[in-house]
Amino acid sequence: MLKVLRHSWALLLGIMLLMVGNGMQGTLLGIRGGIEGFSTTEMSYVMAAYFAGFLLGSRLTPEMIRRVGHVRVFAALGSMISAVLILYAAAPDWMAWAAMRVVIGFSFSGVYITAESWLNNASTNETRGQALSLYMIMQMIGIIGAQALLNFGDPSGYILFVIPSVLVSLAFTPILLAASPAPAFEATKPLNFAALYRASPLGCVGMFLLGGVFSAQFGMSSVWGTAEGLTIRQISIFVAAIYVGGMVFQYPIGWASDRFGRRQLVLWLSALGGVAMLAPATFDMGFTGLLIVAVIMGGVSNPLYSLLVAYTNDFLDASSMASASAGLIFINGLGAIGGPIVTGWMMSTIGPSGYFVFMGALFVLLAAYTGWRMTRRRVRASDQSGGFAPLSPSASAIAVEAVMEAAQEGAHDAPARPGA
Repeated sequence: MLKVLRHSWALLLGIMLLMVGNGMQGTLLGIRGGIEGFSTTEMSYVMAAYFAGFLLGSRLTPEMIRRVGHVRVFAALGSMISAVLILYAAAPDWMAWAAMRVVIGFSFSGVYITAESWLNNASTNETRGQALSLYMIMQMIGIIGAQALLNFGDPSGYILFVIPSVLVSLAFTPILLAASPAPAFEATKPLNFAALYRASPLGCVGMFLLGGVFSAQFGMSSVWGTAEGLTIRQISIFVAAIYVGGMVFQYPIGWASDRFGRRQLVLWLSALGGVAMLAPATFDMGFTGLLIVAVIMGGVSNPLYSLLVAYTNDFLDASSMASASAGLIFINGLGAIGGPIVTGWMMSTIGPSGYFVFMGALFVLLAAYTGWRMTRRRVRASDQSGGFAPLSPSASAIAVEAVMEAAQEGAHDAPARPGA
């Protein structure tokens, strides 16, 4: 672990600062939108625009890198992010925000692809798993820290938009000045969704449903908090609790997944998520109860993402990993675009509780589909299954592919389990 830090500290520090900026802008816009009088429906389109841009960036950035190189793409996209973060406050119009969210989603997607290429290139087969774990931890720390910074300014002013802009600008300094060379970038072979679906129907359907869950969490939490009448401090704590749950529960659930069946865990976690979302939609739980729900929400959804990647990986060979990782990211992105829009419609129709009803419905659908798939395919023998590796939902196809490879390489060290 220390070896990884010594060689990749600049990149990891830069990623943490980037995530502080990204985490701040997502929550801050939901609060500022309420101050500006934007409707829930309008804010849902604003939040969905980020994921549309992110998906577009995942498709176009590789070609940009091949044309002009990592450093130029990295610097250009970073400048765009920093500029947009300030322009939010200068143009408080929901349609302008939606356009800027497309730009910033595109830019962050490209930045992640570039940074993860560097991290993957700087790691060896022995250190890749540790590097990816540190990468995920730094992302989570950045998002959690961003929520604390929201309490150091007035969301109706400019300062809270200036802070993430400055942090994003600073994030590129250690990365671009680091001595490590830019990696070679190889083209991903053509994508075949039909083959990916045949390999793992559960992986494809599950990633689509989780896309809606994650976009609701990342995009609509502060919109829900504002509609619910929470204070800025309460909203920031609630959002932070989601990511604390995601960070804390990844590893124990990963430990269990390498000893028990993955599908059983997907089924149990999805059912737990559905029950947890039902509680605040039905009862007045108080703020402490909401925090418990937030921890469960993040503690279920983030490991589910990693579980579905690991489960899909069990049915792939090494030559299919690049296209499969791109396919899973694309499917997840399609689900993410619709998540805020449907959440906003449900909140406008039945009130703020629609936020939890939407995610609860997706968890229940995932549990039901998993149960059905368990009757359609036999479990995979333990000696034919790879290992589990934690993964952030914001990771690009570069990181997903690296996680797949690291998991397969580490499979021989995992104890036997009943099946996957």
